[in-house]
Amino acid sequence: MPIGEFDGAASLEGGGGLHLATPLYWMYELGQAALNPARAVADATRLYFKNPANPFAHTTYGKSVAAAAELFERTTRRYRQPGWDIEETTVGGEHIPVRINSVWERPFCKLLHFERVFSRPPRRPQPKLLIVAPMSGHYATLLRGTVETFLPNHDVYITEWVDARMVPLSAGRFDLDDYVDYVVSILHRLEGDCHVIAVCQPSVPVLAAIASMEAKNDPYVPHSMVLMGGPIDTRINSNAVNQLAETRGLEWFRSHVITKVPFPHPGFMRDVYPGFLQLHGFVSMNLDRHLEAHRDLFLNLVKGDGDSAQKHREFYDEYLAVMDLTAEFYLQTVDAVFIRHLLPKGELTHRGTPIDPGKITRVALMTVEGENDDISAVGQTEAAQRLCSNIPADRKTHYVQPSVGHYGVFNGSRFRAEIAPRISDFVLSNGAARAKPAERPAPKFSVVKN
Repeated sequence: MPIGEFDGAASLEGGGGLHLATPLYWMYELGQAALNPARAVADATRLYFKNPANPFAHTTYGKSVAAAAELFERTTRRYRQPGWDIEETTVGGEHIPVRINSVWERPFCKLLHFERVFSRPPRRPQPKLLIVAPMSGHYATLLRGTVETFLPNHDVYITEWVDARMVPLSAGRFDLDDYVDYVVSILHRLEGDCHVIAVCQPSVPVLAAIASMEAKNDPYVPHSMVLMGGPIDTRINSNAVNQLAETRGLEWFRSHVITKVPFPHPGFMRDVYPGFLQLHGFVSMNLDRHLEAHRDLFLNLVKGDGDSAQKHREFYDEYLAVMDLTAEFYLQTVDAVFIRHLLPKGELTHRGTPIDPGKITRVALMTVEGENDDISAVGQTEAAQRLCSNIPADRKTHYVQPSVGHYGVFNGSRFRAEIAPRISDFVLSNGAARAKPAERPAPKFSVVKN
């Protein structure tokens, strides 16, 4: 899962005088509207040539027409946010129903709880696990596999970020400072009795939020935090994505990738980094692979390989669903994390107050990296170990997973077999007892400025 801030921007390198301020998004919407009739015709054609009553449906010609029609419809549609599709999990060999509830909401985020409906209390401890999903272009459902992996042994919560084009201007702005406020507010909602996993981009704001809470002696800090494939210090093993940011500078990004949400979306006139532009970047980085995958889809549909075709649909239904990011969050992240490297330099602030990871003493730390990660290179996440200098050595650990890239850090077979069990062991070994809520001060929820 690429960090959306730069994949789309990288694809524009060398774009000369291209400026996206307002027109391109509007042209994109016009193109989508213009293609609607053609998509409808393609879908009708597909159904016609797949109808068993149609004699052509059983011929290579008919299957080819149906396959071509489906390919056209899929490659021109706008993909909406996928569903979670998690209805049950297995705990101790028993199938347990799962209910997904929203337990905390702000204009730009919902906190979802994957509530397991037990018929009797589980035998093993089931610590609360807060997964902070990245706000980097894709929806939180990209972490469906991550959630499914942890559900058998944990009480799982996840942040579901809202598409910026769906948030009206009246809801206010959202930047990196607001992100930190949201994390603090969520930890207060969970009363600190939890463990936090930051997947990729959230590693910086999660670390900042916990450092800010520790500096205030906040009783609701989590037991532990796990930072996975995050850009804590992008100066380490700097790659093309990091170098692009430093070379181009903030104004280049402001003029090339920021535009306004067009009518009739609820976020009309909000400044955003649009999802369709991020998608262009995602695809262009591995264009040959995506072209081959769609060619294979066509061939599989013609020869009737339904299983392979369905796997393609499931992957691309998720991969091609993207969301807009608010301009202020995107630009502040680019500037603070990738251009000026404020956190590792000790210069990052939150609402004007310096962030010092050295203040963290009560929260255990685990960092996880992928050996072949080409987004957050090896060493960039491990830098948190050095910054959090006052966490006891026996409460810190670092793990590099061999032979996986960025996506493999939080999903896939190696994640399930090798990374997730290590995280679960770390969480269980750092679940120190807390005072009951009644014995602690009443939670002071952060004021979230929107």
